[in-house]
Amino acid sequence: MKFSVIFEAQLADPTVEREHQLFRDCVEQAVFAEEMGFDRIWAVEHHSLKWYAHMSAPEVFLTWVAARTSRIRVGHGVVCMPFRFNHPARVAERAATLDLLSGGRLDLGAGRGGTVQETSLCGVDKDRTTQEVEEALRIIGKAWEKDELEHHGPLLDIDPHPILPRPAQTPHPPLFLACSRTDTLRQAAELGVGALVMGFAGPESIAEMRGAYDAAIAGRTPERLVSSAVNDHFAVLCPTIVSDDREAARRIGIRGQRFFAQSIGHWYGGAGIPDEAVVDGTDEAAEMRRAAEQVVARLNEQRVPVRPTATATFNADHAYGTSADAIAYVERLRDAGADEIMCLIQMGTVPQEACLETLRQWGETVIPHFRSGLS
Repeated sequence: MKFSVIFEAQLADPTVEREHQLFRDCVEQAVFAEEMGFDRIWAVEHHSLKWYAHMSAPEVFLTWVAARTSRIRVGHGVVCMPFRFNHPARVAERAATLDLLSGGRLDLGAGRGGTVQETSLCGVDKDRTTQEVEEALRIIGKAWEKDELEHHGPLLDIDPHPILPRPAQTPHPPLFLACSRTDTLRQAAELGVGALVMGFAGPESIAEMRGAYDAAIAGRTPERLVSSAVNDHFAVLCPTIVSDDREAARRIGIRGQRFFAQSIGHWYGGAGIPDEAVVDGTDEAAEMRRAAEQVVARLNEQRVPVRPTATATFNADHAYGTSADAIAYVERLRDAGADEIMCLIQMGTVPQEACLETLRQWGETVIPHFRSGLS
């Protein structure tokens, strides 16, 4: 099993000074993650999503981290692949450059960036994002497997052109797709790319998602694959804060997750802005339940069906507490079928010292537990 850290670059109470410090803090965490034995870091791409994700240029962040490290893999988790965000030929050029300069350490994930806030910034057609992401993956696979790229698809026509430079990994860096629903899991499996899975609903939900992914792998046909290099890797998000003080870790982690849930709810579901106030003595678990109830009430008011995914981000049962608590939770994710644990540590209200302590605890205790065959 692999272990990684994912960066959204979340920021409570944004100011220019805090934003600049945030990026320096994320770099410090990424470099420390290599020292602590993590296998990979992931960086998202989002645009104009204040609070939720200030990581708008992950290719620059990942390049900076790659230059500061020597072993840890650097992953786009993900590139927004609709064409007005990033033309697929340009993605292939940038990604190959980073792969060769990092010594073959790149992983490339694709996603839609489908919020109204993001699509309106770049003039993206929201109704075409799913199709554009799939076509982009096909174009990138071709660009790296042949001497010249030629593509004539339903959405783009590209006459023969060499795509330069070529990546260090052959035939190319592993490809992934962001998966939050069963249909995207099936799409990833059919295309032969890895799944980057939101894991807020818990291990039972992860087991169901793994089952859907495996079933689609079993039933796929060769003509649906985007590349000859098939990647059936199933990576699962794991919110976590760990320290020797269980209650403090739970309080900090659940508060950070509440900020995450509120900020994603604002941009994806029209909820109010995140509650940034941190009050000593607050029962964070109770606040999470109250926030989830508010989401349900708003959906009911709008006569929108309330599905389990609507409140999944408010589920506080994650790897919060001591290293023993984290080990127990990771064992549940492993048993549910996770190939990789993507640690979500940098949430908007979590202080830098708590992020670094969590990385230390995972590096010194949690990761060695699974690598030494103790579980």
